[in-house]
Amino acid sequence: MAVLASAPGKVLMTGGYLVLERPNAGIVLSTNARFYAIVKPLYDEIRPESWAWGWTDVKLTSPQMSRETMYKLSLKHLKLQPVSSSGSRNPFVEHAVQYAVAAAHATLDKDKKDTLQRLLLQGLDITILGCNEFYSYRNQIEARGLPLTPKSLASLPPFASITFNAEESTGENRKPEVAKTGLGSSAAMTTAVVAALLHYLGVVNLSSLDEDQLQGKKDVADLDVVHVIAQTAHCIAQGKVGSGFDVSSAVYGSQRYIRFSPEVLSSVQNAGMATPLIEVIDDVLKAKWDHERTKFSLPPLMTLLLGEPGCGGSSTPSMVGAVKKWQRSNPQDSLETWRRLSEGNSALEAHLNTLSKLAERHYNAYECIINACSLLPAEKWLERANEPTQAEIVKELLGARDAMLRIRYQMRKMGEAAGIPIEPESQSQLLDATMNMEGILLAGIPGAGGFDAVFAVTLGASSKNVTQAWSSLNVLAMLVREDPHGVALENNDPRAKEITTAVSSIQLE
Repeated sequence: MAVLASAPGKVLMTGGYLVLERPNAGIVLSTNARFYAIVKPLYDEIRPESWAWGWTDVKLTSPQMSRETMYKLSLKHLKLQPVSSSGSRNPFVEHAVQYAVAAAHATLDKDKKDTLQRLLLQGLDITILGCNEFYSYRNQIEARGLPLTPKSLASLPPFASITFNAEESTGENRKPEVAKTGLGSSAAMTTAVVAALLHYLGVVNLSSLDEDQLQGKKDVADLDVVHVIAQTAHCIAQGKVGSGFDVSSAVYGSQRYIRFSPEVLSSVQNAGMATPLIEVIDDVLKAKWDHERTKFSLPPLMTLLLGEPGCGGSSTPSMVGAVKKWQRSNPQDSLETWRRLSEGNSALEAHLNTLSKLAERHYNAYECIINACSLLPAEKWLERANEPTQAEIVKELLGARDAMLRIRYQMRKMGEAAGIPIEPESQSQLLDATMNMEGILLAGIPGAGGFDAVFAVTLGASSKNVTQAWSSLNVLAMLVREDPHGVALENNDPRAKEITTAVSSIQLE
């Protein structure tokens, strides 16, 4: 019986850099770009002698990368040993497998241990698939002579094969890297694999994830287990304890997030070879995870748009390193910049929350003024407010814009001080041009900034005009939208669909 789980990619709208330190919050939106993991038995039968074996087989397939790796999994130490591989290894999936199996051993009671042993002896067959939106297909579109439009992106086959970035122009040979769009593919992939395995091995039951549970009104204990194991696997595979907002949004969906204390992972970081993995994972599951998350999503009639400027992505870890170095060398200035950034983030969050409440209370007035503003540049919005409620809505819209401009100013300042391109000049020009278009509420750089995708939040039906304007500026509007849902069990193999849901839900011009 196959289990198929999926987890979304993310856009960190506010909280870049700040979210690394408690108690700063970040607003992270989950997207319709999802990673899928399919787990099924490798063998139909268990051979009679297999009960005496000390290991079992694990097969990992990534069709988009044309990679297949066979492993032996030690049933005693729960360590994976690669036997054969058609490409480089995937530490995220390897840690996900080891930790998920360890979590099953640590949590399942005696009568379920036999079932677990049987499932493991049948071997694990794992396939991973990422939506096209995680990767840059700009080169293929240009090579085909197609225009830089969402329609061209939609014409690519779902889960298209991924080409690797060519060598640097300096001619140096580099390890081939996949051209990514900055949606958090490793976090979504790790989360999908952990969720699929924990469900398959009987540790959690994700089939009961209904709307109420996702909105946090019910016990989300099963999701919490997925979260802890996915965070642990992701951090250890990455070699550092990041803020974890990407994994949190992959598990729970869009949210306002405050990071966990890094100490919760000290037992797994300090575990020597002699410490059994089951004990380590048991410690992590029992640790006091103190992250905070509050439900958040964009107000109604607003659309998240992402544009790929085609300057190649940036290395987030090296940018974070530069910012930390600047903080150490200039504590006073950096504190002041962070304080102002934090104020801007809080202000933006407050305006968006107020807009959501106003939409709930006065939907007709809200819809009317949003649609009117969608046709005009921001300086003309107030002229269209015909009564006090509409004027109040416009005031909040303009407040959100102002907060975004303050955030961008402080981010640029921080980049200049730290000597890194957080909002490079080319991105500034693009964002300013975008902010001046009709019906644009916000434009900014998500997360750590650099040359990754830019984002915009549009009002009403104005996103169509933005995608056309971006295309003329050599920016490819991606097929990414906000989807506030986190991890999910899927019924069908996504490859069976003729067109990915991400594409079919978008009206193409």
